[in-house]
Amino acid sequence: MIINNHISPIFTHMKWHQALNDYKHYLKIERGLSINSINNYVLDVKKLIHFLETNNVAKTPISIDHETIKMFIYESAKHINARSQSRLISGLRSFFNYLIFEDYRETNPLELIESPKIGRKLPDTLSLDDIDELIASIDLSKPEGERNRAIIETLYSCGLRVSELTNLKLSDLFFDEGFIKVTGKGDKQRFVPIGDITKKYIITYKEHVRNHLNISNDYKDTLFLNRRGKQLTRAMIFTIVKQLAQTIGLKKNISPHTFRHSFATHLLENGADLRAIQLMLGHESITTTEIYMHVDRSHLTEVMHKYHPRK
Repeated sequence: MIINNHISPIFTHMKWHQALNDYKHYLKIERGLSINSINNYVLDVKKLIHFLETNNVAKTPISIDHETIKMFIYESAKHINARSQSRLISGLRSFFNYLIFEDYRETNPLELIESPKIGRKLPDTLSLDDIDELIASIDLSKPEGERNRAIIETLYSCGLRVSELTNLKLSDLFFDEGFIKVTGKGDKQRFVPIGDITKKYIITYKEHVRNHLNISNDYKDTLFLNRRGKQLTRAMIFTIVKQLAQTIGLKKNISPHTFRHSFATHLLENGADLRAIQLMLGHESITTTEIYMHVDRSHLTEVMHKYHPRK
């Protein structure tokens, strides 16, 4: 609380662990962020705390000033690249904005600290031929082959995040209506259209592979399972994707997220509405969708010539 433009004495000795716990609660309840996002934000603050402890700097979340933060950023810059540095500054700025929001502080010590200028790093996009070749390389003679084909097809055809894929339930499949229910960041749910080919691959996996597994009680409703009848991990999906890329000698650096990026890019290039893509991706802001996708200049030129009245 701020009294007569001064911080109340009750807050001046706030400890870092107390501020961090309050901040985590705020990120979860107020912001509705995922566990992964919360951990990333908390890690940024923990790095600052470690710096203060290592250098015997007795500053609290309330008393820490611009100069101390500047020293920390300068020291960090020796060990991390510009992109990581920018992410660190952004994370700390968010933490101190929270303290201002809760009336613990009046100013943000990162206010005058600029993030390094970095080019927007965009992931590789797969062509339709790349995706067809990856799927064709899957060994369907093995039980996990049918599963992996359904996984890759679902990642690309529905534009899912990897965590959304691993958490997909049988009860989320509304095939008669042509949709799947996806639980995204902050447990927000959305319905995403699903095509006939993807439905066919999922049904084949369900009926010919999944039905023969000894499924753990906790995962009876989970769609994609490992051979022990348990939910697949994020790491396992990454491994599947990397191994397929290696099999076909793909030179691009890809991950499960590459399929999501390709899904959005291909839709945009084929004339899909940006708002529709935003809804399918589960982005809160259309600005995120705009940043997320890249469109090559030749495509923009084609659109202009096709639709502008003075072409």
